[in-house]
Amino acid sequence: MLLVNLGTPDDTTYWPMRRYLKEFLSDRRVIETPRVIWWPVLNGIILTVRPSKSGQAYASIWDNERGESPLRTITRNQAEKLAIRYASMPEIVVDWAMRYGTPSIAARIDALASAGCDRLLVFPLYPQYAAPTTATVNDKAFEALQQMRFQPAVRTVPAYPTDPVYIEALANSVRNHLARLDYDPEVILASFHGLPKKYIEKGDPYQGQCKETADALRAALGFDEHEFRLTFQSRFGPEEWLTPYTDETVEELAKEGVKSLAIMTPGFVADCVETLEEINGEAREIFEEHGGEKFSFIPCLNDSDDGMRVLEAVIDRELQGWVR
Repeated sequence: MLLVNLGTPDDTTYWPMRRYLKEFLSDRRVIETPRVIWWPVLNGIILTVRPSKSGQAYASIWDNERGESPLRTITRNQAEKLAIRYASMPEIVVDWAMRYGTPSIAARIDALASAGCDRLLVFPLYPQYAAPTTATVNDKAFEALQQMRFQPAVRTVPAYPTDPVYIEALANSVRNHLARLDYDPEVILASFHGLPKKYIEKGDPYQGQCKETADALRAALGFDEHEFRLTFQSRFGPEEWLTPYTDETVEELAKEGVKSLAIMTPGFVADCVETLEEINGEAREIFEEHGGEKFSFIPCLNDSDDGMRVLEAVIDRELQGWVR
């Protein structure tokens, strides 16, 4: 099986960041603007300016001892723990890759095939489906398969926005985190990565699946819609993205007199620059600058025991009929 997450630059300096951003922002699933318009903007402006800015964001969360981002560390740990889980089943080989950057999907599929794997389970690590995330992972996997003379049989893991094991793991993470605080947050935000609104209008189910997750989690925790709210982060460019925006909501809550706030990011399977820098960094600063006093970030499930149980439950379901 192949676990696939979004990706990470190899370093925080200009040229590694530029290579990573070029691959990411050249993906037609991510940016649907016609090439004749987007290409000059990307190559003439964005790839000149943004690598330095993004590099600073990554540098703030970079693991200098390992020389890598937390996303790479966590994804590797998830794969290694799954390998231990399935050690009694030698027919199952667990590997991992990144959609953008290294290790590439094509390289790891080739390695699995070389190891004798004749069946391939591709697991895009996104609980909610979106074309710029799940679909582009599958696209890249199928692109690699097109180059193979002897292709393995293939399955892709579907989204699991309301899977009971997933919802309970998220609920446990909130309960355990709140139990360690010396206060009860007045509001908890479930912040999901944003998506251009026009993508939803074209048929992407992402917004609805995020709402399904938030609703199920709210019910599991026993909160009402004021105490537990759904927001969207990480918008890019001038067009309208899914609302309400996380940063604007954080500012509004602080201005309205909310003094304590907690934010979780249920759509991310592993902590990364969008959770550690954007939420635990930028959102915290916004809240405190506008009158908020107590802010807490609830980490992703990562490779915790509950997080691994979620991955195992999904994999066990998807491997039915292939292995005992």
